[in-house]
Amino acid sequence: MDAVQKANSGHPGMPMGMADIAEVLWNDFLSHNPANPAWANRDRFVLSNGHGSMLLYALLHLTGYDLPLDELKNFRQFHSKTAGHPEYGITPGVETTTGPLGQGLANAVGMAIAEAVLASRFNRDGLNIVDHRTYAFIGDGCLMEGVSHEACSLAGTLGLSKLVVLYDDNNISIDGEVEGWFRDDTPARFEAYGWNVIRKVDGHNPAEIKKALEAARASDKPTLICCKTVIGFGSPTLSGKEKCHGAPLGDAEIALTREKLGWSHAPFEIPEAIRADWNARKDGQAREQAWNLLFREYAARYPQDAAEFERRMKGELPADWAQTIAGVIADAVKADKPVATRKASKNVLDAIAAKLPELFGGSADLSESNCTDFKGHVSLRHGKLAGNYVNYGVREFGMSAAMNGATLHGGLIPFGGTFLVFSDYARNALRMAALMKIRSIFVLTHDSIGLGEDGPTHQAVEHVASLRLIPGLHVWRPADQFETAIAWKSAIERQDGPSALALSRQNLPQQAHPDAHVANAARGGYVLWESAQPAQAVLIATGSEVQLAMDAAKKLAEQGKPVRVVSMPCADLFLQQDAAYRESVLPAALGKRLALEAGVSLYWRAFVGLDGDVIGVDTFGESAPAAAVFKHFGFTVDNVVARVERLLG
Repeated sequence: MDAVQKANSGHPGMPMGMADIAEVLWNDFLSHNPANPAWANRDRFVLSNGHGSMLLYALLHLTGYDLPLDELKNFRQFHSKTAGHPEYGITPGVETTTGPLGQGLANAVGMAIAEAVLASRFNRDGLNIVDHRTYAFIGDGCLMEGVSHEACSLAGTLGLSKLVVLYDDNNISIDGEVEGWFRDDTPARFEAYGWNVIRKVDGHNPAEIKKALEAARASDKPTLICCKTVIGFGSPTLSGKEKCHGAPLGDAEIALTREKLGWSHAPFEIPEAIRADWNARKDGQAREQAWNLLFREYAARYPQDAAEFERRMKGELPADWAQTIAGVIADAVKADKPVATRKASKNVLDAIAAKLPELFGGSADLSESNCTDFKGHVSLRHGKLAGNYVNYGVREFGMSAAMNGATLHGGLIPFGGTFLVFSDYARNALRMAALMKIRSIFVLTHDSIGLGEDGPTHQAVEHVASLRLIPGLHVWRPADQFETAIAWKSAIERQDGPSALALSRQNLPQQAHPDAHVANAARGGYVLWESAQPAQAVLIATGSEVQLAMDAAKKLAEQGKPVRVVSMPCADLFLQQDAAYRESVLPAALGKRLALEAGVSLYWRAFVGLDGDVIGVDTFGESAPAAAVFKHFGFTVDNVVARVERLLG
């Protein structure tokens, strides 16, 4: 109450309503060490209803994390560690960024998947070095979001017994009492998913909460604990009402609440006896020390497995990774047959999977089409979680958010596939991966009007440009096997954000790549080819349009109009390069520029300037064979040549 009031901003209702649940969970069950928020075997706690962030900040402060009281007093202020919604990487102990409702729940599913997979891989009889739970707080809003259906259905199907979700069942959302728009039989819904459901728990009765958590820990299924609560619990006039959801209570109401709760202390004052009872540092250090002893015994008996586990949890790549990927790139350079870049992607995965055991794949029911089903993959199934691949079903959003959770857990490098056009379903999860700066890899195939007969519903037109607008997301659209290998190298080695690979369905010819291309392509854009005479114009192309640019460039050269061809597989990365490199690729003196991409044209105006030109697709696609669709939209050598001639005057 005090932090929200001081900030004159925030959401007091949920923290007050779930405080009793949090007290039992954090004091009696949660295994963590505030002195080491990165302890590998800690329980993960996810506040999916992230608007109630002050509850989490209070818990972190009270239990001994590096979150001083001054930070709570600085709630929601510039550069504080107590942002309006919990932010991963900003606040010690925050496991994931939450706020967009439902996604935290899906992240928790991904964390539970990661725990189960790593436990299956590393645990030995009597030496369970991976043995922790994932707890999530959720509200009505999380359950209204469709992503909750996707993720929780999958969790039940896989039988993720280490996942425990506590539902703040208060019948209130921002618009008021939810009966008018949310009458789901939530317990029945989760039982249908295959969950263990504990109904009608009094969310303000510690004994009932404790009993429910004990039952959850004994279950062989994921558990939903339905806690009947009162929003704004303790507030005499605002509890149970939507008015306390997202606004300070006010000084007068806070005074009345203090009186009702029997709390006579000044704002932000915590009696020493209470502070001592909450502090979890001593117990946390004891838990971690006990685990360290267990791990020491494990390492003595299984030294290679111990070293592998430590490497993975540190996020380090295998010692021979550089050699492995260099070999893959060398093989890609030698390739001489046309191949779809989705197939080129599978070639890379087939080559690296055995050398990169943390690679963890999946697809939203399109494994064969996405070519994500790499050689030797083992799919997870109920009771058989020792695998490295998830058949996510037709659940693009749930897949992407769960991937983020698995990435955050550590020990795995998740990637997941769907059609590029369906990235719309998953977009907010891609955005959250970029916001958190985590290494999730999104494989997005069937990347353009090249999809052909499936028509405009499936032809991605605006999607590549749209994804490029997400800050920090590297969007790759490779032109051949070589660029596809470079894209995978970048995505796997990147530690500060996600990558999306937009891959073709149709075969694309292999380009010639001298040694210099290896380093330059990794910078996002490079000079692919230029005629012997000084260039008069530049053709900029990506993906399937690179070959068109090459064919047109050679015809222009024959006509005495030499041009430079620039391949731009990752425009986002190219723009991050130093000015000297960008100038070497796109010199200011070469102002006559034509960009080619089978997608919306507006994005490329920043590269060609007002005097340049773009051949793109600024309507939706058409249903016809791919060659006919490309011709319809002007992706022909004759049209490119004519447009360059117009630029040159």
